[in-house]
Amino acid sequence: MTELVATSPGLFPLPDWAKSDLSDLKGHQKDDLISGDESDEIVAVYDEAREEVVGDQRDAGLDRVVEGQLRWDDMLAHPLAVHDNVETGGIVRYYDNNNFYRDPQVVGDLTFSGDVAAELEAAAEFAGETPLQAVLPGPYSLAELATDDHYGDDADFLAAVGDFLAGEVEAFPEHETLFLLDPSLVTDAPDDDAAERVPEAIDAVADATDADVVVHTYWGAIDEKTYAHLMDADVEAIGFDFVAGDRETTLYNVNEYGAKDDVALGLADGQNTLVEDPETIRERVDWVNGQIQGDDFDTAYVTTNTEPFYLPVNKHQEKLRALATAADLESEVEA
Repeated sequence: MTELVATSPGLFPLPDWAKSDLSDLKGHQKDDLISGDESDEIVAVYDEAREEVVGDQRDAGLDRVVEGQLRWDDMLAHPLAVHDNVETGGIVRYYDNNNFYRDPQVVGDLTFSGDVAAELEAAAEFAGETPLQAVLPGPYSLAELATDDHYGDDADFLAAVGDFLAGEVEAFPEHETLFLLDPSLVTDAPDDDAAERVPEAIDAVADATDADVVVHTYWGAIDEKTYAHLMDADVEAIGFDFVAGDRETTLYNVNEYGAKDDVALGLADGQNTLVEDPETIRERVDWVNGQIQGDDFDTAYVTTNTEPFYLPVNKHQEKLRALATAADLESEVEA
């Protein structure tokens, strides 16, 4: 029997009114993006928008609420882009899509920042009785998105990024779940040596919290070697993209190498405006369960496959409601 938990990987689209207000307040150049020292007027817009998106999730009936990461102009690179010992370089394409971020060039030790913890503290005020879910980039993806001009060694840099994220997590308010978004494990699979180090970096972050930790991957399937190493990480769940294709590889990996007790299922398209109806999402849950050999998952997080910031706000809100309704069609499912 599998408990279904409706949630989101975070990085929400800005409400239209906030997008307009921030366009006037921030400007349109690279140097106008968030740096961690924004004006009181800009802070006030993000505060109001944060309250709105947390309310949207509660109204939709999600089982976890996220902060929304509305300030993350640099998407998953944000925690480094606002760090004092990081300089932002030129504009770089964000994976294989039409979004761009500032290259975070690490020029000093990755000391404690507290930027994401402050966001979560603010979100916790609006979450009410709904458990809070923290969101961070996975250490491998964050290291891959950055440029190391300080540590000088790939292994040392990955370890430093993992330790940096762990320090940030230690400052988080109480949270039920931590999603580590790690799409680079799919798009830029680590070589043999790096693949062995990835679980250590993830464990550094996971050890910093008592919450359930989910390593969520997307934009395809994890390759066999990477998945085998990822299973060594001491986390509660690995997340899979069942929208982008190559489901056969995902199912092969799970059936060949096993899975964690819990799982995250990316079953709604975070980049497509077509809104899946709850029955379709629920059928996809049942289909995945039917393809997995062995015991049922204890918990399945039902979510979009990718961050949803690509979507219009109204479509995003509809997808949140569809996910929540799908999880509630029945309280439990049988494989």
